This record gives sequence, C-alpha cells and structure tokens, in this order.
Amino acid sequence: MDSKDHDVLSTREQLFHERVRECIICALLFASLYILCYFILTRFKRHTDFTTVDEDAAVNRIALWLCTFTLAVSLGAVLLLPFSIISNEVLLSFPQNYYIQWLNGSLIHGLWNLVFLFSNLSLVFLMPFAYFFTEAEGFAGSKKGIMARVYETFVVLLLLTFLVLGMVWVASAIVDNSVASRESLYDLWEYYLPYLYSRISLFGVLLLLLCTPFGLSRMFTVTGTLLVKPRLLEDLDEQLNCTGFEEAAISRKIISGKTSCWLNFDMEVLRQQYLAIHAHRITLETRRRASAWQRNLIYPLAMLSLLSLTGISVLVVCFHVLELLLDDAAMPRGMQDAPLGKVSFSVFGSFGAVMQVILIFYLMISSVVGFYSSPLFTKLLPERHDTAMTKIIGNCVSLLVLSSALPVLSRTLGITKFDLLGDFGRFNWLGNFYIVFLYNMLFAGLTTLCLVKKFTRAVQAELIRAFGLHKLPLPVTRSRQPCKLG
Repeated sequence: MDSKDHDVLSTREQLFHERVRECIICALLFASLYILCYFILTRFKRHTDFTTVDEDAAVNRIALWLCTFTLAVSLGAVLLLPFSIISNEVLLSFPQNYYIQWLNGSLIHGLWNLVFLFSNLSLVFLMPFAYFFTEAEGFAGSKKGIMARVYETFVVLLLLTFLVLGMVWVASAIVDNSVASRESLYDLWEYYLPYLYSRISLFGVLLLLLCTPFGLSRMFTVTGTLLVKPRLLEDLDEQLNCTGFEEAAISRKIISGKTSCWLNFDMEVLRQQYLAIHAHRITLETRRRASAWQRNLIYPLAMLSLLSLTGISVLVVCFHVLELLLDDAAMPRGMQDAPLGKVSFSVFGSFGAVMQVILIFYLMISSVVGFYSSPLFTKLLPERHDTAMTKIIGNCVSLLVLSSALPVLSRTLGITKFDLLGDFGRFNWLGNFYIVFLYNMLFAGLTTLCLVKKFTRAVQAELIRAFGLHKLPLPVTRSRQPCKLG
C-alpha cells in the first residue's frame, strides 16, 4: 500500500470516526431530553388512565411515549439556537483546544437538520396518530383489540392526508395558476413538507407575536405571586386578625348549617369563601414570616431584572427596525454552511452572546406564560396528576409549534445575528421585507402598549391599597329624574 492509498484510508477512517461521534452525541443529548420530558409528563398525567390492564391503558402508554418524543423535540428546538451561539463563542475562545474538537460545524448543522426532521414528523404524523389512536375503537364488526385501533387510525390518517394534500394543491392553483407550481407539489419530500412546515412556522411566529407581548407583561404578575412583596404602608397584623375573624365566622356558619334546621345557607358558596379566605391567611402568614432581605431585596431585584430584560428586548427590536431600513443584510436568511469559530455574532463579544441567550430563553418563557394566560388557551393549562391524555397531546402540539418558531422569531426580531441553518432558512416568507418589517413594528408596539397598560394599572392599584382607599365605601349616585307614579 503506497502513501497515497494510506492517506485516503486515514481520511476515510477520520470521517467515519467523526460521523460515529456525532451520532453518539446526538443520541445522548436526545436521550437526556427524553428522560427529562418523561418525568415532566408523568407529573401531570392522570394516574387512573394507566392503572388498569386493559387495552385503554396500553393505548394511553403508547400515546404518552409519542408525546414524550414530541416534547423532547420541542425542548431541543428551544435549546438549538442558544447551543449554537454558545458553541461559536467557545470555539472562538479556545480554537486549538483538543477537548472541544468534537464541537464543530458538522455537529451543529446535523442538530438543526434533526430538529427540523423530527418537528415535521411529530406535527404531520406522530401527534395526529396519538390523538386518533386514543379516540379510535376499531371498525364496526371487526375484532376488538389494539390492532383494530391501529387499522382505524391509519385509515383516518390516510384520509386526512389526502384532504390536506387536496386543499394545498387547490390553494396553490388559486394563488399561482402555473404548471410548474402545481407540479412542484407532487414532490412530497423536497417541496410539499417544507412548504407545509413553512406555513406552520408562519402560524407559530404569528402566535408568538400575540402571546409574547402579553406574556412579557404577565411575567411581573407571576413573579409577584411567587415572591414576597415588601411592606408598603400596610399593617400585616391587622390584616391577619381580620382574616382570622372572617375565617372563624364562616367556619361557624358551615358547622351551624349542618347541625341546625333553622338556618339556610348555600354550603357550596360558603366552602368556596372559606377556602379563599384560608388561602389568603396562609399568604399573609408567609409574608409576615419572610425576612427583611427576602422582602426588601429579592423582590425589587427580580422586578428590576424583568424590567431590564423587557426594555433591552424592545430596544434591540427598535434598532433592528432601523437596520432593516438601511441594510439589506439585516434580513433573516438561511445559511447552508456553519462557519463556527470564525467571528462572533455579537458586537459585544462573549458578553453580548450571553445576553442573546438570556433574551432567547426569556422570550420563550414569556411566550409560554402568555399562551396559557390568554383566554383562548386557558383550558389547555395542565393540572398536576389530573390531566387527560387528549389535553397532554394538545399541550405537546402547542409547545412544539411555539418552540419550533422560536429560532425564526429570534432571527426575525434581530435578537441574534446567527443565521438559520438547514431547512429553517428555506421558509419563503422570510425574504419578504414587508412581512419582516411589519412584524418587528407590531412586536415593539404591542410590547410597549402591554407594559404601559400593565404598569399604570399596577401602580394605581398599589397606591390605592397602600393608602387604604380600597376600604372606603363606594359613592351612591341617585337619579335626578322624578319618578312617575302609575
């Protein structure tokens, strides 16, 4: 064997080892996410759906495995952009380190492609299969069992696929009535699935546009309920005494209503009042037991952190609007090769990259809070150990749509300069200047409007409560029109 053949063989061995190493790393990362998501779902699932030994329990277990896979893909989509940004900064800081040679552009690009593939698979097949599988009972006259449900589920999915294909084909013919446009839809893998996922991602980005500004304002309320507020012109001892008296009075009414036939009370209303007053008393006792550091330092720091992150997000979006008007390179675009470790994607270096990662996570958390706080999706909020399987499927689909649109949202708003890799950059609406510009303007305007409305109401309510004005009786207005006697 000459030296040329030896060099070719060593190159092939090196490529083989790199490919095996990337597969092992991807498998370990996904296995870790899968285990974490399984523990999360088992915390919310209804135990009675899995305790029996019939086929319903087996069907619910299979659906739970599919939901766990989908939730793991969602979490991977959330971590995709932060992991890429941090990897680029690590390679910039340690370019010749032997222990981080596994962190390269091929691995990052492969992760983006896998997340895109699994997102399509979950949205198009796994989640519809899980829903129809839990609702199926088998065809009439067929032998009951799991396989009968599988056959019915596949038939329903096949009919649904033909329906969606026909609707997209007709819509494409109406929008662009050309032979090339209609023939392109016959290419299922190269055109139709990316086209369908592009529309789903557009829907997810629009959903984030509605949920994220509302969630940014709701974050202050959620943080206020989790932390102990400082005492501002209030007497907790007096409030505790009044609450204790009200709780004791309602408790006596409940007891007397059970033992006396002379008193007639609505027991359900009394129980609800008792539970509400009891919870309020527990909250007041927790606030009284809290230390001065917890009241006067942690709560203001948390509120200042939320205000700073929200203000930085709005400023970044406003600056990106100016970039869109002046420079065409500010448009979100796809990048086939990932030149990691060449240049930083932030003007401020590593500090700017860390801020980008923090803002991405903050926007995702705010979007989830806004999604579950909106009136349309409040019923999807899972309950601990009492969530039906269909509701778990709905939550997994919603989180997958939001998380898969997060990289597109971050790049569209200019939160990061890291371009989209793989098929994420093939969305045709990303090249439309008017859509991107209008989206940035709407996001900045809605976020500012929600914050101004939130803070004006919060400050007004806090001042009224602090000065005790909420205890004053409301004025009674009398009509000046004379009564007409019949």
